[in-house]
Amino acid sequence: MSRTMLQLLGGGMYLLNKIFLDAMEHVRSKNEEDNKNNAKFWLLNQMAWAVYLLGLVPFVIIFFKERNWLFGAIELGGMPAMLCGLIAAIRKRDAPKWLAYLALLAIPTGLGYSLYDFGGITTLNQGLEIGGSAGFLIGTFLLSRGRQSGYLWFLLMNGATAYLMYIENYLLLVLGQILSIVFTVDAFRTRTEKVGPGAVGSLNPR
Repeated sequence: MSRTMLQLLGGGMYLLNKIFLDAMEHVRSKNEEDNKNNAKFWLLNQMAWAVYLLGLVPFVIIFFKERNWLFGAIELGGMPAMLCGLIAAIRKRDAPKWLAYLALLAIPTGLGYSLYDFGGITTLNQGLEIGGSAGFLIGTFLLSRGRQSGYLWFLLMNGATAYLMYIENYLLLVLGQILSIVFTVDAFRTRTEKVGPGAVGSLNPR
């Protein structure tokens, strides 16, 4: 698969994830009642997690082609959290606890290994990989569990990934990451206005 096609598939699917999440938050904000029976809300929720999973493989291929082994491996480690989000959206309730525990375990395992493997942060690229990995793992887990603070971790992920992709000359992915930041900021703003800045909130209505 060509370099351009990988960028379009991976970056496009990840961007769609942010667009669907943003649209979902706007649907929620306009509905003063419980969204549990709101079909449009749940469809956007399901589509957000589905395209996120679809974009995973092209991104992993790109990372491995560029020998960003750690980032690629940790990206795969985020799959349980993605599945948690998709299953929760389909069932309209929490994903199975064992899958949530597996997703949670991936966070300290992935980040701990990254620090061990690098012996700390010794180069700019390594720092970007660790920062992007932290944002990806923690942000994905928090959003899969219905915490709007996951959006803030996504900003770290998008920023670090954009810079790394710029260094490695994947300009389409840089553009995708920048656009993702725009939609992520809007989703967080919309959600925070709905529940208040100090509220924990839930992306999955109970």
